[in-house]
Amino acid sequence: MEYGQEISITINGIEATCRVGELLIDVVNRYKQTLPQICYNEVLGPIRTCDTCFVEVDSKLVRACDSRVSHAMAVLSDSPSAKAAQIEAISRVLHNHDLYCTLCENNNGNCVIHNTISASGIKHPKYEFEAKPYEIDASHPFYRYDPSQCILCGRCVEACQDLQVNETLSIDWSLERPRVIWDDGVLAGESSCVGCGHCVTVCPCNALIEKSMLGEAGFLSGLPSSLTTPMIALTKAAEPATGIQSVMAISEMESRLRGSQIKKTKTVCTYCGVGCSFEVWTKGRKILKVEPSDGPTNAVSTCVKGKFGWDYINSKERLTTPLIRDGEGFRETSWDEAISYIARRMREIKGEAGADALGFISSSKCTNEESYLMQKLARAVVGTNNIDNCSRYCQSPATMGLWRTVGIGGDSGSVTDIEAAGLVIIIGSNTAESHPVIATRIKRSHKLKGQRLIVADLRRHEMAERADIFLHPKPGTDLVWLSGVTRYIYENNLADQEFLTSKVENLENYIASLEPFDLETTSNITGISKETLIEVANEIVSAKGVVICWAMGVTQHNGGSDTSTAISNLLLITGNYGKPGCGSYPLRGHNNVQGASDFGSMPAMMPGYEKLSDPVVVAKWERQWGVDLPKTAGLDNHEMVDAIHSGSLKALYLIGEDMGLVDANINHVQSAFEKLELFVVQDIFFSKTAQFADVILPASPSLEKEGTFTNTERRIQRLYQALEPLGESRPDWKIITSIGNALGANWSYGSPEEIMDEASRCAEIFVGVTYGALEGFSSLQWPVKPDGSDTPVLFLDGFAFPSGKAQLYPLEFIEPSEVTDDEFDLHVNNGRLLEHFHEGNMTYKSQGISSRTPGTFLEVSPELAKERNLSDGSVVRLTSRRGAVKVSVLISDRVQGREVYLPMNSQSNESAINALTSSHTDRATHTPAYKELAVKMEVLSAKGKSPLPKNNFRNGVRNPQMGVLVESKWERSDYVEPSQPRKDGGL
Repeated sequence: MEYGQEISITINGIEATCRVGELLIDVVNRYKQTLPQICYNEVLGPIRTCDTCFVEVDSKLVRACDSRVSHAMAVLSDSPSAKAAQIEAISRVLHNHDLYCTLCENNNGNCVIHNTISASGIKHPKYEFEAKPYEIDASHPFYRYDPSQCILCGRCVEACQDLQVNETLSIDWSLERPRVIWDDGVLAGESSCVGCGHCVTVCPCNALIEKSMLGEAGFLSGLPSSLTTPMIALTKAAEPATGIQSVMAISEMESRLRGSQIKKTKTVCTYCGVGCSFEVWTKGRKILKVEPSDGPTNAVSTCVKGKFGWDYINSKERLTTPLIRDGEGFRETSWDEAISYIARRMREIKGEAGADALGFISSSKCTNEESYLMQKLARAVVGTNNIDNCSRYCQSPATMGLWRTVGIGGDSGSVTDIEAAGLVIIIGSNTAESHPVIATRIKRSHKLKGQRLIVADLRRHEMAERADIFLHPKPGTDLVWLSGVTRYIYENNLADQEFLTSKVENLENYIASLEPFDLETTSNITGISKETLIEVANEIVSAKGVVICWAMGVTQHNGGSDTSTAISNLLLITGNYGKPGCGSYPLRGHNNVQGASDFGSMPAMMPGYEKLSDPVVVAKWERQWGVDLPKTAGLDNHEMVDAIHSGSLKALYLIGEDMGLVDANINHVQSAFEKLELFVVQDIFFSKTAQFADVILPASPSLEKEGTFTNTERRIQRLYQALEPLGESRPDWKIITSIGNALGANWSYGSPEEIMDEASRCAEIFVGVTYGALEGFSSLQWPVKPDGSDTPVLFLDGFAFPSGKAQLYPLEFIEPSEVTDDEFDLHVNNGRLLEHFHEGNMTYKSQGISSRTPGTFLEVSPELAKERNLSDGSVVRLTSRRGAVKVSVLISDRVQGREVYLPMNSQSNESAINALTSSHTDRATHTPAYKELAVKMEVLSAKGKSPLPKNNFRNGVRNPQMGVLVESKWERSDYVEPSQPRKDGGL
């Protein structure tokens, strides 16, 4: 029979339709036939360790998780021999796990061991529990490992090795009593563990559990051991007479009662643009855990920030009441006074200098509905198109490159398409730290499925270390090697000619523009050898589907839009658009930076990227809102700063962006803030930017409101309110509504759903979006048609131009705006760290994260360290043509020569990267050229304390292997399959 062919089998006499090659356990589960299973997880796949899923197939006992449909099988999960094997396996599990469920923090209805034992009907396990001779490991800041509760199922290992692919955990099967180990046997808190939480999430019991759950989940779990120990002993004494099912029944009652204590709320992560969704468990205002399971992008995956980085929600530093400037400081005020003052000053400034004297900047942290209201406030109420968002700082050039070539400025498909590609090329993206869950999918496909990986970057970060080809081009020359490779492909008849003929225009002009990019010239400019360029070209044309991911290492240059265009040109030449498993993926940096632009917070675009320059578009929105709208494009973020200095912009309303630290050339930006006649900052913390404000409005973070976010895949997802706003803080949409009404808007929005309904009535790409269609973990990827059908893969029916064809776009190379010279002799690269997000306003509130990474640092190459007599902890001053910073040194082979790396996780001018950066920008979008920076170095102190403590994961040593290595278990002399009784003292 052919793989994938549909056939029928029988399961316990019931006919089941399935396909050849399908896992038998999946068919059994789909037809809801009772079958114990502890180690199996749909995301992780077969692990084959717990032995509880034995079934009888054609009179032979097999593991259902290790068997695939091959013919018209007769499957029995309830035959005497199958049941006997299952009970034997469950008894062995209980030899490794002590049942004290009513006292256990994991007894919340989703404990796999509890549910398996309860469903099995087992009354008396064949083997007594025997504790392992190991101490509990509580060294990690976020979770605890109890070896004596560990059943050695290996879920945690499989998740770490082959899903997260951090390759920290393994099971040491050589020990007399095997256990999970970290690296080569060190404590969890001193290992290479990045704290992603995969292991805790998939653990089927309480062997691995979040520390935030301990003593909090359950009515009895917080009791001292002096009480719980005798309670457990008493229960054990009663088990021979009552059987364990009576204990199960009591624990299930207690578990159901916990529903009155623990609230579970679906939300969407508020950090990067991956868009992980999960349930957050709360008890009052305490955040007990984050539980991922059904997220359409992440499934069971998270990173350390999404899993554990929520302390900021209850931080004592939260803003909880409006503040108004009083001399050199601030005083608390009422909402009525704050709103009235803002409205009065806005009216006065508009009356004196016109509507364009006011500017509005929305937030990538806010919801789609809030960004929609912000741009509506600017346009329909105040009367200006001076509205922008932080995509100006990162992804606008990527969007421009895609608009030029394919007509839509979003990811071509989904994370599943990145997983499925034959070749992934990552350019200017530290994906494992900036978009860690997407990186897990690439690492998994690369490790397990043979996916090829090419990485082009200045740093040899994790993805570069794993790459099949690592390119280290000279700074700012990505456009050159991309164009050189493209020219080589075309000139050697390796292009997709059929695709070019039927789906692409402007080929002749584009090919002519490649004339300067012969291999020799390309190699001279980029520093990449001709042989390597040819190797890259051959990898591309031989791959079954090519995906290119890129981020700020591409976009934050003066030619960022052009390099993004070159990426898309290469994909068009090779036919890598308009089908699954290929395309362009500009990885969005913030949780809703995509949505902020989608819903109109841009100076030349209405919601849905409808052009302000089109009179038909403007007329449509005027009818929708019942007002006359300004017709000329407004100022972007960069232009607003210049306009403040020139005196033409006098008021600024800024939401949820620490612009005083994250904009380039912050000395220039901060001095602009001081010139404003009205500066309103709306945030959850008293940020660096808030220090310059006239009025500070306390906003509510994502867990305290409802709405939607749009991730990097164009995926719209709902978030639900888990907590009440802290103090007098309010959701941003309510604050914007109050300001709008104080200015005469007469808005009557009662919920974010009403705002979304309004936006979808008019913006064509959202016309089918409804909250009903987004219920729970459901999502939609725009464009969404009126019938509610969405678009997971773009360009299946053509490109977004009148002809339906893509447009190749001619380019030329321009030199970086700033290069090194004899005085400023070091090139500074900059970007994110895994554990801190951006400047760290949220993540520094996490004690666990800060304990492992307490501040920023400067990565210096070994050769530069030797030249300048530097060591870990040396303190240096970096000086650019605009400012200076003081930072501690970390020697690292991730950087080379005279290239250094300064992460952006600083909350003070003293060490902030943007005290150094310039006001140079991308020519097309005004995105700052953050990555084009030359400095000189002064050694202030040759010796000092390392900026990374011993427990930082970068100091660990990974232990890569293929999964659990269950064969090592089977090879032990004391192991037999559960069709036979366990050997005395054996596994």
